Amino acid sequence: MKLPRTEPGRLALVLVLAAAVTVFTATVPLLRDWFDLRVYHGTVDSWIHHGGRIYDYRVPGTTYGFTYPPFAAVVMLPMALVGLQGAIAVALLLNLTALAFALRVLAGRAWRRYGWYGGALTVCGLALFEPLRDTFSFGQVNILLLALVLLDCWLLASGRERWAGVGIGLAAAIKLTPAAFIGLLLVARRRRAAAVAAGVAAAATALAAWVVPDASRFYWTHAMWDTTRVGRLDYVSNQSLQGVLARLDVSSRAVWAVVVLLVLGVWVARTRRAVVAGDWTAAFALTGLTACLVSPITWVHHLVWLLPSFAVLVRAGRPRIAAALYAVLCTSVVWLWFDDASGVDGFVGSNAYVWITLGLLVWLPVGQSGVDGSTLPRVTSDTAPAPIPAAPTIAKASGQPALPSGSTAAATGKVTGPGLGLARKASSDPTGSTRPAAPNPQSSSSPASS
Repeated sequence: MKLPRTEPGRLALVLVLAAAVTVFTATVPLLRDWFDLRVYHGTVDSWIHHGGRIYDYRVPGTTYGFTYPPFAAVVMLPMALVGLQGAIAVALLLNLTALAFALRVLAGRAWRRYGWYGGALTVCGLALFEPLRDTFSFGQVNILLLALVLLDCWLLASGRERWAGVGIGLAAAIKLTPAAFIGLLLVARRRRAAAVAAGVAAAATALAAWVVPDASRFYWTHAMWDTTRVGRLDYVSNQSLQGVLARLDVSSRAVWAVVVLLVLGVWVARTRRAVVAGDWTAAFALTGLTACLVSPITWVHHLVWLLPSFAVLVRAGRPRIAAALYAVLCTSVVWLWFDDASGVDGFVGSNAYVWITLGLLVWLPVGQSGVDGSTLPRVTSDTAPAPIPAAPTIAKASGQPALPSGSTAAATGKVTGPGLGLARKASSDPTGSTRPAAPNPQSSSSPASS
């Protein structure tokens, strides 16, 4: 299928796609009614205006409450100044801004090539992506965290390493999953950036401990280790390795640990190869994939961490593969097994997003263009200036642009040469941070308080 080349044809295509996206989002997705944002706003409002404690709050009529580290609540303090509707408006603005920044980092210089047409196709494609739909519909923080992490990706790839690690550190203090990127910095031997990230995370955590000492004590000694506060491991939205095992009724932690170690081994090998080639986008993409797989709970909306992988696929000249995998992630297909994930079809279908994540971890191309679209030098450690002997030959990417695709925002030229290049019905059923609380949450009789 050839895309239209005339302006009237392009406008007609965009209008048709926009109408189709509107119909799809109005009928297919599960609408979440800002549920997680209600948790955030209610928690802060109860804490500041009613003397409540962070981990005691429950959305009225539910058992769902706050599950993030205390620093996240401190960051959300401005919510106390506005009502829920104002918080929704601010959350939308912040998420849209963060998404625009993330796409700009992933697209590099290629974004200038396509103008309004490429931008419109990108918006249509992103509106269909289930993790993004859920992030916006829940009022979640995933896009903001992705933007913070990709800020460090851009700093490292562009040679502006003085502040690298700050974004990762802040993201890790708000939510635990981004701490995996500190591991990336260690694997990449960027010791200074890793120290900055760890220092920022520790400083933010210490600030929260100073502001809310009792809540901090309760979180780090109890709530953090209690997965029942987050939700059921076998819930179909949990698209992690632990979720697969739980749906198979395998509860052994030893089995899960072995699987996690195997995945981490693949991640280290592939990430090191990407870093040697100077391909920070692929390195960050692989880390996002791994974090989703090894986390005990990865709700569907957490899979926004897969977006860098699709940018890497398109940049490597594999837009059809990217489009096919992206299309599956737009379908909400895993929810067909919401009630029963048994049998072969349940094993395959209810874990569809896990299989995609695993496939990307194993086969994602590495060594393509950098985040700014330019050719990047090989990366070595902070203390070892000599190049690694086994580093592969680096081939430059050609300047031939790829056709814009609605499935992702990033596209650059095709890599040449044998070497590695561089450079059901509406629902508000909560997931993620709003899963059922533990049988013994922090309470007025608990020794810990906030």
